[in-house]
Amino acid sequence: MGDEEKVIIVEGRSDKEQIRKIIDEEVTIICTNGTLGIERLEQLLYDYDLDHKEVYIMVDEDSAGHKLRKQLARELPHAQHIYVDRTYREVAATPAPELATALLSRSIMVHPFFLV
Repeated sequence: MGDEEKVIIVEGRSDKEQIRKIIDEEVTIICTNGTLGIERLEQLLYDYDLDHKEVYIMVDEDSAGHKLRKQLARELPHAQHIYVDRTYREVAATPAPELATALLSRSIMVHPFFLV
């Protein structure tokens, strides 16, 4: 993948805010606000040129998140998946050190003080 711009797709605004404070590099975070209709998904693909970006999918571990992950995986087969522990279910509810470890496992730079 190399120097391509990184994009993380999340479900909600609180997920986006939680991830943004942990990341220590330039990454675009797209918030879907839940599942996507075909037109909205096509618009996201076009607006962010997602077919040519390094895309990561990080959604909640619940039925809505699973549905969205499947939908995104079909449209973006090159995307990498980042999972949160099922204990926490939601990205926003996952402790920052857990998220930092998950992000770092995909070579996304994080602020070191989240790695306790």
